[in-house]
Amino acid sequence: MKKTLIAAAFAAFFAGQALAAPQTYAVDPSHTYPRFSYDHMGMSKQILRFNKTSGTVVLDKAAQDAKVDVTIDMTSVSTGFEMFDGHIQGADFLDTAAFPTATYQSTKVVFEGDKPVSIEGELTIKGITHPVTLTVTSFYNGPHPMLKKDAIGANATAVISRTAFNAGKFAPGVGDEVTLDIALEAVAE
Repeated sequence: MKKTLIAAAFAAFFAGQALAAPQTYAVDPSHTYPRFSYDHMGMSKQILRFNKTSGTVVLDKAAQDAKVDVTIDMTSVSTGFEMFDGHIQGADFLDTAAFPTATYQSTKVVFEGDKPVSIEGELTIKGITHPVTLTVTSFYNGPHPMLKKDAIGANATAVISRTAFNAGKFAPGVGDEVTLDIALEAVAE
């Protein structure tokens, strides 16, 4: 009888652990668009985006921990003007011929309660890596209304320097400060 109770206690403990296991989410490329904006010669704030993003987010709700691993196809930059898309992909800016992707890998995710509020990580653009902290401005975790699977959604922002990533041509006339504004959705694998 005593062995049965101990076995039941262990089974209940490990069953609870299995329910609290980290969940991996695949980035939804049709709803994940990193955007960036910068000052254009004091005349306007230009807002551009990348159309192809992939990656994963691993969320461990019980441990209040997460990992983010995202790859951006830099050749998918969209300025709204095809000729400018090609210009910005040139060696003076994104240099997509030599560096077709950029990556962001988290090193730490800070939670307040059950929601992440910031993501510390390493951003690599043009083969140059710098620490970048994203401020999470919104976060959702729950059932996807159409797919009926667990999903996450988030928005995050950060400010980086173009010159820090060897993409600073025409600075300061064209602003060196670039604001990243990321909309991400991901679905449980």
